Amino acid sequence: MALHERAGLAAQQRDLVNIPKLMSHYYRLSPDVTNDAQKVTFGTSGHRGCAFSKSFNEKHILAIVQAVVDHRIEEGVKGPMIVGIDTHALSQAAYVTALEVLTANSVQVIVAKGDEYTPTPVVSHAIIAANRVQGAGLTDGLIITPSHNPPQDGGIKYNPPHGGPAEGGITAWVEQRANDYLAKQLEGVKRLNYSVALKTGLIVERDLMAEYVVDLEQVIDMQAIKQAGIRIGVDPLGGSGIHYWAKIAEQYGLDITLVNDRIDPAFSFMPLDKDGKIRMDCSSPYAMAGLLAHQDAFDICVGNDPDYDRHGIVCPDTGLMNPNHYLAVAIEYLLSHRPLWSAALKIGKTLVSSAMIDKVCREQARSLCEVPVGFKWFVDGLADASFAFGGEESAGAAFLRRDGGSWCTDKDGFILVLLAAEILAVTGKTPAKLYAEMVERHGESFYKRIDSPVNPKRKAKFNQLVSEPLNVSDLGCETMAGDTILEVLTHAPGNGAAIGGIKVVTENAWFAARPSGTEALFKLYGESFVSQAHLEQVLEQAQQMIERLLA
Repeated sequence: MALHERAGLAAQQRDLVNIPKLMSHYYRLSPDVTNDAQKVTFGTSGHRGCAFSKSFNEKHILAIVQAVVDHRIEEGVKGPMIVGIDTHALSQAAYVTALEVLTANSVQVIVAKGDEYTPTPVVSHAIIAANRVQGAGLTDGLIITPSHNPPQDGGIKYNPPHGGPAEGGITAWVEQRANDYLAKQLEGVKRLNYSVALKTGLIVERDLMAEYVVDLEQVIDMQAIKQAGIRIGVDPLGGSGIHYWAKIAEQYGLDITLVNDRIDPAFSFMPLDKDGKIRMDCSSPYAMAGLLAHQDAFDICVGNDPDYDRHGIVCPDTGLMNPNHYLAVAIEYLLSHRPLWSAALKIGKTLVSSAMIDKVCREQARSLCEVPVGFKWFVDGLADASFAFGGEESAGAAFLRRDGGSWCTDKDGFILVLLAAEILAVTGKTPAKLYAEMVERHGESFYKRIDSPVNPKRKAKFNQLVSEPLNVSDLGCETMAGDTILEVLTHAPGNGAAIGGIKVVTENAWFAARPSGTEALFKLYGESFVSQAHLEQVLEQAQQMIERLLA
């Protein structure tokens, strides 16, 4: 994808979405359930869409929330449901719609005090805490967010009682039930008018922010950060955690400065991403250009996406860290500085994350578990505290409490950015400096991801091809970029689950290819520990292999 001419530059008026028009379309446009693009579709992070394209409208939310209610009834989940929202325009509208359905179904709802925004990790943490209480009805949650997606997008995801993203069996069930409701013109969907819903007594406000912030010292060494006097610059990117930073600074006496304190549903303060769109991607140097301008004014700068399940780390002199690099540093540091963690704990990584993590685990003599793309694969391990850490190359991760207990089972951007400050406070080195030392020991990683459009026909054919095991002979070659092909994977080595794609591995490199679960994109990942030129060879040959398979 060619770099847009204004990537990294401030958005202009012509780049901004018409918010009143967007909201009107949310309420007035109706999806056509016979059109696949307008159906309810749960990818790796719930259902996402846009009101303009009839893929995220009020009828979608009515159907989805009723389907979730039906599911929790079948599963015997009788406790309250925690509902969180981010700062996207459609999130507020969908939030009201969700409350109308939940109260009509006599579900007690817990929401943040004072209409505060509620980050994804805060909801997950609250679910975990609630379900520790013996004898209480199980608590689950809905989070209304399209993550880092553009301002015109909306999203909704369900977190069952384990606190993490719903597994495939649940999302498939909810998706089918929701589409059935849409096909029947919402027959069977219960709903109360919002003004009536507010009077039912079923909507309970709680100070979820205080509960989360007070508990943070159980997972991060906040005293070390305070004693070292680490100066932290924060760009919340207009997201749901924006008001949490003052509370964190007050609670623990930290030196935290917000370099951007604006909330705007058009996200007019954002620099344009690489494709010229407004996107709150904290792993993109273009979207993070506003924070990068402050990188030398603080000891460490950090940013998060709107629902705070992703993290971005900016170090003085070196700038924004590659998410893969930071994951490797975070894992190495935690394994060396959490004495109460058992040596038997596993480290979870997705199969498209850097092999530098493999090298770190071997050096630390720790067990690695490689799983398909999607944080849901780490949920059980984080819930029963058998996984010390679970992370994705897309800058999402979570880890255990300092005592080895479960913290949350969804991605937590807060603890990952605060960990960067702890690392600097304890070691005296930035995460970027520690990664440079890692490269000296293990060699340099050259990593790249290529996104390209894919039509439904090619996507379906590819998915059929990789549904069964493949051999080297199926690829039409035995070597890749001069090295012998050692493995051809269609199932993850860590848990045997289908990866929804293919991964080919040699001694010095690998590539993985898979269609996106949420966008009409085909994603190709590659990594080489030889050179950039070697990586380009790997990716070129990977594309040839894929074309041969499809032919």
